[in-house]
Amino acid sequence: MSSESLLELAKSRAPADRERLLLGIVELCDAGEGTAAVVSPQIQALLNSIFLGLVAGAEREIRKRLAEKLSTAEWAPPALINVLALDEIEIARPVIASSPLLKDVDLIRLLVEATIEHQIEVARRPNLGASVVTAILSAAEPAVMTALAGNASAELGPGDLQRLVEAAREVASLRIPLSKHPGLTGDLALRLYIWVGQALRQSLADRFRLAPTLIEAALAQSVAEAHIAAPSGQGAVVMARDGDREAMEARLIEKLHAAGQLRAGYLVRALQEGRLSLFVAALATLGRFEMDHVRRVIDSDRPELLGLACAAVGIDRSVFPAILEMIRSLNNGRPGGGPEGARRAIGAFGPVSAQVAATAFRQAALSV
Repeated sequence: MSSESLLELAKSRAPADRERLLLGIVELCDAGEGTAAVVSPQIQALLNSIFLGLVAGAEREIRKRLAEKLSTAEWAPPALINVLALDEIEIARPVIASSPLLKDVDLIRLLVEATIEHQIEVARRPNLGASVVTAILSAAEPAVMTALAGNASAELGPGDLQRLVEAAREVASLRIPLSKHPGLTGDLALRLYIWVGQALRQSLADRFRLAPTLIEAALAQSVAEAHIAAPSGQGAVVMARDGDREAMEARLIEKLHAAGQLRAGYLVRALQEGRLSLFVAALATLGRFEMDHVRRVIDSDRPELLGLACAAVGIDRSVFPAILEMIRSLNNGRPGGGPEGARRAIGAFGPVSAQVAATAFRQAALSV
C-alpha cells in the first residue's frame, strides 16, 4: 500500500478504513523490518504514538487481526505489544505465545495482573525463562502449574520439577503432563508413582524401569510419612481423595466464573487436558445444572442428554462430536449408545433456544 493511500485512509473514521490503515502500516513496517529506520528511537516513538492512538478506539476484530499480525514482529513498539497482551484472551493469545518483545518482567506482570486464562498462556509460552517459572510456582495456581508441567521447553530445574511432583499429590491434573515430561528423573518418577492411577503407574514403571522393590519401598515410606503427619487417632491418607480434587476444581471454576472468564470454550480445553471432572464442574456452573445430574448423564447410555446440556451453554453443533469422543475416551466409552447415540445427540442441537435446551436437560436428567 502506498504512502498516499495511507494518508487518505488516515482521514477516514470508518471502522473498515481504520483497519486497513492499521494493517497498511504493519505491511509497510514489515517491508522495512531490520532496517535502521524502523528500529530507530524516533521512528519507534512515532509508531508507538500512531498505533496506540488507533488501537484505543479500534473494534475487537481489528485488535484481534493486529495482534495476529504483530505476534512475531521484532519492530513493533513494546508498549503496544504489552497493551495487546493485556487485552481479552482471544486477542492476547498469539502475542503472549510468540512475541519476541515480551520480556520476563512483562510476563511476570501478566501473571500478577491478568486473568487465569492469560496466566495459562504465559505458562505455555515456548522457552519460558527461569524467573517466570519461579513466579508461577510461587503463585501455585493449579491450572497455571498444569500448563507449565506440559511445557517441555520451559526452563525447569530439578528443584522446580520436584515442586511440581510434590504438588501433584493434591493437584490431579499435574500427573499426566509430569509423567510425560522429558526432564523427569527416575527419583521423581518414583515419587510421582505414589500419586497416580494404575495406567500412569505402568507407564512410569516401563519408562524408568522402576524395580518392584523400589516401588514397594516408596509406597511404604509414603504410608509412614502420612501416618506421621496425620493427627492422632485419624487414618493416613496417601493419595489425594477424589473429594479433595473436586473441591479444588470447584474453587477454580468459581474463581473463573466470578471473574467472567468461564466460557464454553473452557469446556473443550478441560477435556483436551484430560480433566473430565473439571469439565463436569464447568458445565454444571455454566448451565446452572445439578452436578450430580451432569455426572449421571455422562455415565448413562443417552448422549443426547449431554447434547442438550452442551447446546444450553452455547457449544456449537459442529464441536459436539469431538467433545463426545473426548468424554468417551476419558470415561471408559461412556456415555454409551455408539454411533446411533452420537447421531441422536446431534439432534439435540435443534432450532431451540438455549433456555429451552436447559429446561429439557433438567427434566430429562431426573429420569437417568
